Amino acid sequence: MTEYKNILVTGGAGFIGANFVRYIVEEHPEVNVTVLDKLTYAGNKENLAGLPEDRVKLVVGDIADAPLVDKLVSETDAIVHYAAESHNDNSLKDPSPFIQTNIMGTYTLIEAARKYNKRFHHVSTDEVYGDLPLREDLPGHGEGEGEKFTPESQYRPSSPYSSTKASSDLLVRAWVRSFGLKATISNTSNNYGPYQHIEKFIPRQVTNIISGIKPKLYGSGKNVRDWVHTYDHATAVWAILTKGRIGETYLVGADGEKDNITVLRTILKDMGKDEDDFDFVQDRSGHDLRYAIDATKIREELGWQPKYTDFATGLKDTIKWYENHQSWWQPEKESVEAKYAQNNQ
Repeated sequence: MTEYKNILVTGGAGFIGANFVRYIVEEHPEVNVTVLDKLTYAGNKENLAGLPEDRVKLVVGDIADAPLVDKLVSETDAIVHYAAESHNDNSLKDPSPFIQTNIMGTYTLIEAARKYNKRFHHVSTDEVYGDLPLREDLPGHGEGEGEKFTPESQYRPSSPYSSTKASSDLLVRAWVRSFGLKATISNTSNNYGPYQHIEKFIPRQVTNIISGIKPKLYGSGKNVRDWVHTYDHATAVWAILTKGRIGETYLVGADGEKDNITVLRTILKDMGKDEDDFDFVQDRSGHDLRYAIDATKIREELGWQPKYTDFATGLKDTIKWYENHQSWWQPEKESVEAKYAQNNQ
């Protein structure tokens, strides 16, 4: 196992990145973190509030800013790259920020990592693999596991967002092969937990209910996502960074397949509402049917195991977090819902 004293975390003020930074601070006291974040709408200084200033330094900047990236990479031991434009709906309206951040930003980072021969871990998504056929027998409802994504699955991205993440993955792989970049990749299933922006599925439903707004569900609600708690994602990334084999791709998931209508009904029930107290809305363009992760490789090779193996328990904890941190999300609630209202969503 390799240990690092100083790491650079891009996108560390965003949802998944901030949870990783908090995990490092709490579980690895020997490690100092520099966060590079552009602080777009999805990045929030409050996500890092309360962390020790002598161990966590926030640099506000763009991952496509080559001189800034060069300086920060030269001063660190390893880079963990979370920064990305990540909301599918936004990518359908305007793909250009996704091209700039996800492709050009990644290129800028790996060039600096190559220059200074630094360890690089690239955080990606299972959406690069496209989607899988729907299945009725989800875990707990029938037999068998059905087809799942593996590190060998073919790339079939279906949105501007997922295509730019696929592009960034391929850049990292090419730099490993062509230039000897000391890099690994992880593709994760859908994350949930504290600090997630309220445009995303679970926090949007929770904050709608708290705000007295009737939740809305795309299409039939049968689309399936494979949920992993963001804490478990953090422990997986640390395992890959410190124990993973250079050039390898690891898939991160916690066997949390649920269709969207089941998740929404569970949220409603947990919050004391009627399970059918929501409205269906027109499905979004190119909406992937099903994601499912085969995490055998990271479990067997690196010994990683998720803590939140019961989605229902993790979901209840997440609901409580949003109920107890209304000042964190309420200032943005009106504008987020206004954006969805423009598309009758």
